[in-house]
Amino acid sequence: MPAWLQARIGEGDGQIAPVVLQRARALYLQKLSEGAVKNPCYFAMDATRPAGFGRRFYIICEAGQTFRAIPSGHGNGRNLQGIANFANGQRCAKNFSNALDSKLTTGGPYVTAETITSFKGYYRDGAGKSVVFIRSFVQFDGEGDAASARPRAIGGHPAALLRGVCLRKDPDSPYANQDGYVPFGKLVDYAGGRSNGCTSWSRSDAAQIIPLMKEPTTLYIYPESDDIAAVAQAVKAGRSPSRAGLYWNASCLNEIRSPKFWPKETLEPIIAQYKKDHPAPPPGPTPICKSR
Repeated sequence: MPAWLQARIGEGDGQIAPVVLQRARALYLQKLSEGAVKNPCYFAMDATRPAGFGRRFYIICEAGQTFRAIPSGHGNGRNLQGIANFANGQRCAKNFSNALDSKLTTGGPYVTAETITSFKGYYRDGAGKSVVFIRSFVQFDGEGDAASARPRAIGGHPAALLRGVCLRKDPDSPYANQDGYVPFGKLVDYAGGRSNGCTSWSRSDAAQIIPLMKEPTTLYIYPESDDIAAVAQAVKAGRSPSRAGLYWNASCLNEIRSPKFWPKETLEPIIAQYKKDHPAPPPGPTPICKSR
């Protein structure tokens, strides 16, 4: 481990836990030696740490000897009333899964793939000006438990979206449809905590991170399913995970009591049955905006 990076290791704010850095660095060096990545930077995330303003996503560029820790969201999960509750709080994640439609985060090794940038609509800024909202999404490709990342559309993106979308007449817009309408909504920033299972960042941080991912590189997300099972077993036995040589952020562990991993083999049939019993109404047409 380079000496300059040693000072970044720890469990304090802005630091990275030893096991997270060790695994992230090993994954990067492995992919580098295989020729799978050439990017001078790699990434890591510690999903056991608090969300919100807690800095738990790491940008590590060893060639330039730079290290940065920033906030990121975690999967909010779902509460299937009367069947299964695998929802997460805004601050700490208790539930993890690789199941389709679970909206949960999965720890493990990833490699960043293509970036898709798309027009989402217009919104009104603080000055009342109509602004184009374009959002970029970086696809992740995972291995092991994380191998379902692509079919789950798991990746990284800014924590922002448009709500209450309607269609506004604007035939001069380059984004107008054949009838001269464009989507228009209210910009919602949810950088304070949860996401749909993807790794989300504030818009300002995303503007710096996404360009760094243009050249494929590695991302390691902690914890993996084995880590979750080991910590849960230690808690059940009344033992301190740290004394058992295991790692989990102490503040969040105190809050969630014990973590749980829901394997896709278990959770996907439950979700499928719920969707069958509670079919979603057919999507209606986007309404026309009542005013400009």
